[in-house]
Amino acid sequence: MQNVTTRPMETLKERYDDVRRRVAEAAARAGRRPEDVLIVAVTKYASPEAIRELIEIGHADFGENRIQQLIRRVAVVDEFLARHKTMTASRAVNLPRRVRWHMIGHLQRNKVKKALELTTLIHTVDTLRLAEAIQDCALRREAPVEVLMQVNASLERQKSGVALPAAVHLAEQIDSMVHLRLRGLMTMAPLTDDAAAVRGSFERCRDCFEDIRRRGIGGKSFNILSMGMTSDFEAAVECGANIVRIGTAIFGEHRHVEVDPDRPDGEPDED
Repeated sequence: MQNVTTRPMETLKERYDDVRRRVAEAAARAGRRPEDVLIVAVTKYASPEAIRELIEIGHADFGENRIQQLIRRVAVVDEFLARHKTMTASRAVNLPRRVRWHMIGHLQRNKVKKALELTTLIHTVDTLRLAEAIQDCALRREAPVEVLMQVNASLERQKSGVALPAAVHLAEQIDSMVHLRLRGLMTMAPLTDDAAAVRGSFERCRDCFEDIRRRGIGGKSFNILSMGMTSDFEAAVECGANIVRIGTAIFGEHRHVEVDPDRPDGEPDED
């Protein structure tokens, strides 16, 4: 039989459609609806042109690891959307009504104010001090700040996130803050080829999520489970994730791995 080689996916749209297909198939394997899983496109290594192209396809949710990068990304996207408003309706038909930004990286307390100005959801609240800093900055907002609590479900000492035994207590503290709304949990699996270790991390986060929900913490708004990146998002969806954070699989390979200088333990950023 003749060997058939498949052409690598060279365009952003091909990669994006492939990610959507894989999310849908993983959701189907878990008996879930594909539309219940939100893809957050991680723009850390993406060019402005690629971000604009993805918006033109109709994608609306983007994630950034660093505040300074987030500021630049938001400015570029806002200028792009403003320019599109002056174009004909036929050319702007695929644009989302609004672009939503997610803070998915380590957040320093002195950068909370800017994060609140630019983002829809903060994924990485992992200490009481950070939650209190967000609460202090949110006093004059009309609506509570929506946050996820990051848990260390991989059990790695160098990973950010509250330890699983302390998760319920911190969730209760966050839930008591008037200007915060605890929407769910976020975790990062270990960087490993061991599929069982990755799945175990996601299952521990899901079990923690279900435990907190059973206790009524967060009420009906506690319904988000943010798990999975380029290397493991299918397993995350099968384990219950309804947000996946994907960069490389959409925007293509990057040349090197950067380390966030704001992250005290030197843990690499996502995707």
